[in-house]
Amino acid sequence: MSVQPQPESGVLPHLGVLRFVGPDAASFLQGQVSNDTRLLAQGRSILAAYSSPQGRVLALLRLLPHSSGVLALLPRELVMPTMQALGKFVLRAKVKIEDASEALRIVGVHGADRLQSAGLAAPSSMAYAEPHEVGVAAVTGDPARYWVVAAEEKLAAHRLTGSVPSERIERDWHLADIRAGLPQIYLATREAFVAQMLNLDVLEAISFTKGCYTGQEIIARTQHRGRIKRRLYRLLLPDGEWSVGQSLRLADGRTGRLIEAVRVSAGVEALAVLSVDAAEADAEVGAAIAATALPLPYAM
Repeated sequence: MSVQPQPESGVLPHLGVLRFVGPDAASFLQGQVSNDTRLLAQGRSILAAYSSPQGRVLALLRLLPHSSGVLALLPRELVMPTMQALGKFVLRAKVKIEDASEALRIVGVHGADRLQSAGLAAPSSMAYAEPHEVGVAAVTGDPARYWVVAAEEKLAAHRLTGSVPSERIERDWHLADIRAGLPQIYLATREAFVAQMLNLDVLEAISFTKGCYTGQEIIARTQHRGRIKRRLYRLLLPDGEWSVGQSLRLADGRTGRLIEAVRVSAGVEALAVLSVDAAEADAEVGAAIAATALPLPYAM
């Protein structure tokens, strides 16, 4: 039996940072994203969807308080489109939105022991005590993972800028996200899904009591219908070339779109948004593929 190498911790080059600065930062975001940004005042890190008025997810944001403002972690390719879209709603709010992807780096750390060896305290659940120059947020799932966000010199002081190739760091993080059932949105899947299709209601990324925000009417209507026709699933696909946004048809007739994929020894582990049953499938999607269903670490 072969021993699997431990995931490596290091800088995540595929992620960028938006920073919201000003006294209205949290209240501005409260009117734009699906989760309750009042939790940020408690030192909480939250996952939230930023959606179009039609309820389609434009970006998934990991929000956390930081000494320099409220930070939003998201794929680097979505930083500029998201900043431009949110900027249209600033109006008279006392908030400034800026791309902090060069000023701040994001490190992914696997395991509380590695975090502690860097001289940082592991936060409890999704929280940490108060905003600091080095922001630490826990990722939902088991085993524990953490985002550490700081200027490069601060990361170097904590020995968090290693020499492992970034491609390996990024692959390990994507694979851990897949196994935790954590979705991500990229340019190829922007505006493709309503929040519940990404299991965001299960992942505590939607507040149904906070009041109005962009896309709220559609998200609330989807929830109150009582039946969601598409959901996020974890799969093992046959080895081959797979791309984010690619259409899929499974042998059982269900169809959908691929949102994450990482090659492993047994094939390709993936997350896909699929119709819950074949009766809701898209008849135009091509030939069926031999995919194996894998369990998610949470119930739907």
